[in-house]
Amino acid sequence: MIKISPKKIVSNLKFVYSDNGTLSVIFQNNDLLLGVIGEFNDNLRELEKITKANISSRGNSILIKSDQKKNELIKNAIRFLAEQFIINGTIEKKDIISSVNKFMIDEKINNFEKNIEYIIKTPKKSVIPRSEKQKKYVRSLKESEIIISTGPAGTGKTFLAVAVALTMLLDKKIERIILSRPAVEAGERLGFLPGDMREKVDPYLRPLYDSLYDLLDFEKIQKRIEIGDIEIAPLAFMRGRTLKNSFAILDEAQNATDTQIKMFLTRIGENSKIVVNGDPSQIDLPNKSLSGLNRSKKLLGHMKEISVVDFDHTDVVRHPLVSKIVKAYSDQSND
Repeated sequence: MIKISPKKIVSNLKFVYSDNGTLSVIFQNNDLLLGVIGEFNDNLRELEKITKANISSRGNSILIKSDQKKNELIKNAIRFLAEQFIINGTIEKKDIISSVNKFMIDEKINNFEKNIEYIIKTPKKSVIPRSEKQKKYVRSLKESEIIISTGPAGTGKTFLAVAVALTMLLDKKIERIILSRPAVEAGERLGFLPGDMREKVDPYLRPLYDSLYDLLDFEKIQKRIEIGDIEIAPLAFMRGRTLKNSFAILDEAQNATDTQIKMFLTRIGENSKIVVNGDPSQIDLPNKSLSGLNRSKKLLGHMKEISVVDFDHTDVVRHPLVSKIVKAYSDQSND
């Protein structure tokens, strides 16, 4: 193991910037250099793959060629990896991933003040919108009475809405959260599923439960459900009700008909919000023209009390591959 104090990492690494945008990281200790770049440059290749930058080694230096922002990110990652090698005597793949994520998180923290109005603080985590459209969506969730949002999976439509609703419930700004979905899936019907009504509909509503459990402890969510502060029900159960002091979310609204969406929207009562979310590219209705989601946007989008937010693949915040998949399907449908 190299006998260098982690506190002296800076003095063992020298950073030289060139006019052509190349950043050279010069190592004073060759053993440390070999530890960081890995056998056959494997660590550098992994770092290059994660950051999509041009990284190579020459002599006692690591050369980074990218834009200024990414150069700084990789510079900090290499410093982190050098410290890991000195402490542990080895560098694993997870260390390389952490070296990048750590400083991406640090950058987000540095932008905290700039984004503070959009941060949603829940008991388990602070939720931060990651795109300009997500910021617009969060602002609409707080300011508008009715919000209609469309876009592909992974854009945060449901999760952000549930997060805002939960904070309003915990702050006693509303008395109840209602989460709903049409019980319609491709080729499936409730009558053929085993169990009582709750057991039949729960699989359709599971994503809503998942969002709640990600933001508040399981036991607390269950207690809120038991006392009626949080209600999760199929869309059909909403007929004939008036929602007061409530935050109601209709998820997967692309599978609701024009009549059903009208029914849901007209449930709104005093001190209430209604959110309608869906992905028009994933309609499971036997006749896709029956979906009322796009029609609701056209009919109501001009009203000042109603906000419309349209997400696309650039707003996907799940695995990067999800965004590529969404774009590929979108491009094909436009051909």
